[in-house]
This record gives sequence, structure tokens and C-alpha cells, in this order.
Amino acid sequence: MGATSGADDAGRIGHTLRWLGHASTVIEDRGTVVMTDPVLTARVAHLRRRRGPVPSDPAVHRPDVVLLSHLHADHTHLPSLRQLSEDVPIVVPAGAPDALPALRDVGDRLIEVQPGDTVAIGEVTIGAVPADHDGRRWRRGPRHIPALGYVITGDRRTYFAGDTDLYPALADWVSDIDLALLPVGGWGPTLGAGHMDPERAVRAAEIVSARHVVPIHFGTLWPIGLGRVRPERFFGPGGEFVRLATETGLRATELEPGASLNNQ
Repeated sequence: MGATSGADDAGRIGHTLRWLGHASTVIEDRGTVVMTDPVLTARVAHLRRRRGPVPSDPAVHRPDVVLLSHLHADHTHLPSLRQLSEDVPIVVPAGAPDALPALRDVGDRLIEVQPGDTVAIGEVTIGAVPADHDGRRWRRGPRHIPALGYVITGDRRTYFAGDTDLYPALADWVSDIDLALLPVGGWGPTLGAGHMDPERAVRAAEIVSARHVVPIHFGTLWPIGLGRVRPERFFGPGGEFVRLATETGLRATELEPGASLNNQ
């Protein structure tokens, strides 16, 4: 299955998760398919996919809903969104279509949300929660578009953190989580503000009372020409997170990009 686990029964959480790489995941709960931050290509601007297959099977092109955490190009990737069926609803941070008008060209069912909003899709409910991250598309200009995380509630509660650092009110927004998908790295040799490293991600898992954690946002995309620059930043965060999480008694599983956890 391409997974390493910190516990013998780490996969038993009641639904199916597939990690496509970076922050792209496919979550199925109660038969409803939720896709997060899809990157379905071999490149994103100056980044290239160094690990895992380019998702190309028909199943990834017709989810029941897509969740976008923020407007950075490696999370709101317009070429990937154009590969999806136009009738797929896309949940976006409030104000995102005005800040990035090209979003309106990728589908006709944009649903704008802010922290505290909930959306019912199929058999699950999706709640938007804050994230501590710069949600703008570009580095300049006002920071009026929030970055978000999401809690998907069906038979289980899944927390997709998007891209975030720890923030003081995290426990007020996110709790009693069956599966947490937490960012533990980035796409370059340095990790800037608004990100978690493995140690901080372990703390986040404890704060949200996660019963099982899968690290994401590492080991997929890397700048072209920098393949030999600090490779430990590329390959290492997932395993380091699992090691630290297991030492604290958390159940944690590292997946290879493209691998799944099939849970009954």
C-alpha cells in the first residue's frame, strides 16, 4: 500500500483516503468524494513533481466537491481545476473569485465560505475553519482573502488543515478529529512563516485530539534545478513527523504520493 505506520491498526478510521501528493487528497466518506487543493500535473510554475505519479485516472476528475484552502498557485492550480468536470462544486475562501477572476472560468458552482460557515455536500458536512497563512494569490496587495482549513464530517471527522501554522484558537475551531491531514513541510529548501514543521504538526495533532494523522505538503513538488539542494527537506519531513508522533503516543501513517488508506 506504500504506507509506513506508527501503529499496527493505524488504517482503521472508517473511510478512504488517497494522497495525490502535496496538499492534494481524495477523501471518501459515506460515499461522498471530497478532493482538496488538486494538483493534477507534472509541473506548477517553477516547481516539478519529483515523486509519485501524475494523477490521471478518471476517478480524480469527477469528485463530488473540491475544497480550496487558499489562492497560492500550488493550492489553487488553475490548469488542474480545468481538468475537472465543470459541474463539480468548488468551495473557496470568501472573496477568492474577485481576487482571482480566472476562478470563474473553471466552473459554475463556486461556493464562497469564511470561518464558521458549513456546507452540506452529498452525505457529508464541510465546515470552514481558520488557517494561519497568507491567503493571497500574489505577495503584494492587501491580505483580505483568508486561508482556510476544513473539517469534513460524515461517519468520521477529517481535518484538512490546508497550509497553516499553529494559532492560539486552534482548539476552539477544531476538536475530536478522527483523521488529521497536517502539513509538515513545503516545496523548497527553506520553510517560511505560516507553515508547520514536523514538531509543530505533532503539537497541532495533540491540540485537535486527532486519533490518526497523515502528514501532507511535503515530498512532492520541488523547484526545477534544485534537486540536490537540501534533499532532507524534500524526503525527510514525513518520516520525522511519524517518528515524533509515535513517541508521543499518536497514531500516524506516512503515505507515498499516490497511495491510499482503505479503511472499513
